Amino acid sequence: MIKKQINSNLEELLAKERHSAQEREAQRRAAKLGFSYINLVAAPVQTKALRLVNSQEAQEAKLAAFQLKKNQLSLAVLDPAAVKAKKIIAKLKIDGYQVEIFIASLESLNYAWSFYQFVTPEAREITGKVEIAANRIKELTKKLGDLKNFKSQLQSFKEPRVSQILEIILAGSLVNRASDIHFEPEKTKAKLRLRIDGLLYDLYDITSAVYLTLVSRIKLLSKLKLNIHGQPQDGRFTIGMEGNDIEIRTSVIPSEFGETIVLRILDPALIKVDFEKLGLRNDDQEIIEKELKRPNGMILNTGPTGSGKTTTLYAFLKKIYQSEIKIITIEDPIEYHLEGVEQTQVNSKEGYDFKNGLRSILRQDPDIILVGEIRDLETAQIAMHAALTGHLVFSTLHANEATGAIPRLIDLGAQPSVISPAVNLIIAQRLVRKLCSVCKKEKKIDEQLTKKIKNFIGNLPPRVDRAVLDNFKIFEAKGCQWCGGLGYRERIGIFELFLMTPEAQGAIVEKITDLEIQKIARRQGMVFMQEDGLVKILLGLTSFEEIERATGPLIL
Repeated sequence: MIKKQINSNLEELLAKERHSAQEREAQRRAAKLGFSYINLVAAPVQTKALRLVNSQEAQEAKLAAFQLKKNQLSLAVLDPAAVKAKKIIAKLKIDGYQVEIFIASLESLNYAWSFYQFVTPEAREITGKVEIAANRIKELTKKLGDLKNFKSQLQSFKEPRVSQILEIILAGSLVNRASDIHFEPEKTKAKLRLRIDGLLYDLYDITSAVYLTLVSRIKLLSKLKLNIHGQPQDGRFTIGMEGNDIEIRTSVIPSEFGETIVLRILDPALIKVDFEKLGLRNDDQEIIEKELKRPNGMILNTGPTGSGKTTTLYAFLKKIYQSEIKIITIEDPIEYHLEGVEQTQVNSKEGYDFKNGLRSILRQDPDIILVGEIRDLETAQIAMHAALTGHLVFSTLHANEATGAIPRLIDLGAQPSVISPAVNLIIAQRLVRKLCSVCKKEKKIDEQLTKKIKNFIGNLPPRVDRAVLDNFKIFEAKGCQWCGGLGYRERIGIFELFLMTPEAQGAIVEKITDLEIQKIARRQGMVFMQEDGLVKILLGLTSFEEIERATGPLIL
């Protein structure tokens, strides 16, 4: 056992030495040839640049197009004098690109080539792409328009072909706007469940025999090992649709009665949330727009996993993007690609984690940085230092409410004297389901509840527009074909904003309690998250049940 451990440590040391030797050799060749050196592990790799040279040609010529700004193309090459490399460089120049050549090691290029998985994959019959024709989707939309029809269609199979049932499951999930497909094996069957607008719905029981074949089919598509059953595996495949390829991220883990599978649906159409459609009230929107115009500082978004934090920050980036500014992100993982934004992905095997990646990004001269998540003190310190030295920094943090981000940062080890000047704005958010606009029905409320609601409106901070609440109505869910019989369709954010005013900054430096900070936030006009949810109920956007599910028992 000790000998194996020694051998393992030795192999790791040798691997690190080989990597360092490759990079030193690349630097030496770059100096000799008169080109710049690049380590692609620490540089943003753009998928739009990778698309200019297909994966096979890039690997044969040992090069990678890694950045593109207008017609300025950065190209990493192992040997610019190689015949295949020279042909590709010449073709790129003929196509009108101004090519800047960098020398990179083979290991560095291998890392860049791994990003081809984010470019539309090369399709083969059974190796990573499921083609669903546009007319087939239209046909299935009529049959699978709600969960009841979806269940009926699946139950109609007596001896289903695996390819056929998988197509129905994928198409039905897309039609019903599912974000995840869950396959959960039990003793004599496997349960199929869909997550729609944040909630899981039981859909269908698959026989164990069919499920075993289905597991193999999904593994083949996701390029996973068929003979591995006792270890977790992660992969991906693509649903090819007319004008829109949808990526499916596959997670397989062993369980008591077989392998549990979750398919995460990454539909680019679902992330295209405009700033104006996030669900922000006008007064909150004005505060955020003002903060987005500032040249430096940090905007933190807090909330649990799945609360829409990253989507909101993406909407901010889309709102402020201009060709004159440079935006770089470091994410884990990159789930959606933003045009004009240089996105990098954490790679812990290569030592490219949030803190090391953030250090590298700062050397790339960015104006705006998005850090996927602050998880440790060092990342927090580097991010806040960047915010204090002329960068606008966006990030996420796990905290239950906006003011809770301050004690969370202090728990990580950050100094209040640094937090105070670095952070401009803290947002907390949750996602709630929107009532279906087609079938929602008005709910009668008694005099006592009406009185409580009017009292609530009267106690809202002055910056809230009360005029839009004068003729409030309460609605509840019903269910129709448009919403799939659920009574809800899509989700909307509920928010609270904690603006870092001089009073708040002073309180943080003095290390006063979270409760005292909340009182300061209230004095400066903060609307708490549940209150924002209540406003959205009065505007007819959601229901009492949804706000209670997201924020706890209502206080009126």
